[in-house]
Amino acid sequence: MTAKKAKLAPVAAPRKLRADALQNRERILLVAKQAFKKSGPDVSMDEIAKLAMVGPGTLYRHFPTRDALVEAVYRTEVERLIEAEKNFAESMTPVEALRAWLLLFVDYMATKQIIVPALNTLVGGSSKVFAVSTPQITTAIDVLVKRAIASGDLRKDLDSMDLLRAVVGVCSVATGPDWVSGAKRMAEILISGSRPTT
Repeated sequence: MTAKKAKLAPVAAPRKLRADALQNRERILLVAKQAFKKSGPDVSMDEIAKLAMVGPGTLYRHFPTRDALVEAVYRTEVERLIEAEKNFAESMTPVEALRAWLLLFVDYMATKQIIVPALNTLVGGSSKVFAVSTPQITTAIDVLVKRAIASGDLRKDLDSMDLLRAVVGVCSVATGPDWVSGAKRMAEILISGSRPTT
């Protein structure tokens, strides 16, 4: 006699946050990013709750540990880049989509420089976070560059990683309060220099 197959219990879909809970979460993330920028990685969870105008219970319900909050702040920035690649590709010409994405990437690098000291306080360090985000970012720019090459807007021998490394390099030597605008100008120059030669 064959044994009956056990029925698997249906997997419950993740519960969606109510509108007010989602607003609280987004405000906490924004405030935390600003707090890291102003006060460095040692800003307390209680201070972040106070600045976000939520109780400690609300903060810890969304982010049970400091590590969870720090990681979520960084992941939110990466998600903005990934979503932007799709949105720009749908609404802009290939070369304009790439240009807009690179300018947003400079903003991401500026935020990353703020968050990195806090990321380095994570248990086990920041390498596991970067291990997930780096492939997502390189895939996004690769898609945009390939579209721009296929449309004839960029030279065929352009490598997306060369372009990304160039922008990262400019951001890595950031000095002075105006470095972001300078990095964005350089991104524009890189796009212009990547046009096909006639």
